[in-house]
Amino acid sequence: MEATRQLGKSDIRISPIVMGMWQAGKEMWAGIDDQEIRRALRAAFDAGINAFDTAEMYGKGHSERMLAAATADIRGKVVYMTKVFSNHLKYDQVIAACHRSLKNLKTDHIDLYQIHWPSGAWGSRPVPIEETMRALNDLKSQGKIRAIGVSNFSRAQIEEAARFGTIDSLQPPYSLFWRQAEKDALPTCAVNGITVLAYSPMAQGILAGRFGAQPAFAKDDHRRGHRLFQPDIYPRVQDALERLRPIADRNRVTLGQLALAWVIAHPGVCAIAGARSAAQAAENAGAAGLTLSAADRAEMDAIGRTVTAALDDNPVQWNF
Repeated sequence: MEATRQLGKSDIRISPIVMGMWQAGKEMWAGIDDQEIRRALRAAFDAGINAFDTAEMYGKGHSERMLAAATADIRGKVVYMTKVFSNHLKYDQVIAACHRSLKNLKTDHIDLYQIHWPSGAWGSRPVPIEETMRALNDLKSQGKIRAIGVSNFSRAQIEEAARFGTIDSLQPPYSLFWRQAEKDALPTCAVNGITVLAYSPMAQGILAGRFGAQPAFAKDDHRRGHRLFQPDIYPRVQDALERLRPIADRNRVTLGQLALAWVIAHPGVCAIAGARSAAQAAENAGAAGLTLSAADRAEMDAIGRTVTAALDDNPVQWNF
């Protein structure tokens, strides 16, 4: 596996595994410790991860501030990725949000600045993509951002955004157990040289084998509403995991590493993996060292489809 990959058409190079920073914001998660997150960030970097993905919405900037606190002394060696939320997509709002993120990150530039959700999502007021892209292009020309990305966009939304500027990345939910992006966005990204940054590549920890037959979550843990944990789907998930274990064993990797290796085996696809401890971060990074055989990939593909066959086409993973 190559050490780094080109991000879209930009001159940015990123590791195949990117560390996700949602959990570092604490909101909608339980049991997160700031000091342990900082140790996890450094462990990820020491293990070969150079890219970190956060957002203004993750703990109202807390995640961004945690990233800065842990990596300020190695800023020149790491790639900062953050996002503007769907309620801040008017021209002036984008500019203001970017400046807040620059302040939180204690940096003079953001390497990849992304639209977190399309305009109109989560009850936000619709804003023409041309207006949002004008703000992003201006920030780029000023050197405040280096590349523009989108997240949770459909093929049509990607194509519309690309009319007004260069789109270097797409963040969709994508894993062995969540594959709607294969029907729509992934082919478009492949044709147009857009890097796919797959989030939830371990299906929120399911593919790491972290949950038993009856998972229990704290009241404020967002995973309570994840569709893969619902009673009509979860038994299929458990059966599939048991069939994946022998493949992990013969490759001498964990289930989580196997799931990440499957994602990054796809050309142009990197995996955003969260971690709440140094051990998890190092384990995630280790997935970049596994090259799956064609036979293993085919077997995993078939196993994954026993789960995805029971899902509808709704790309949103949660029943909020």
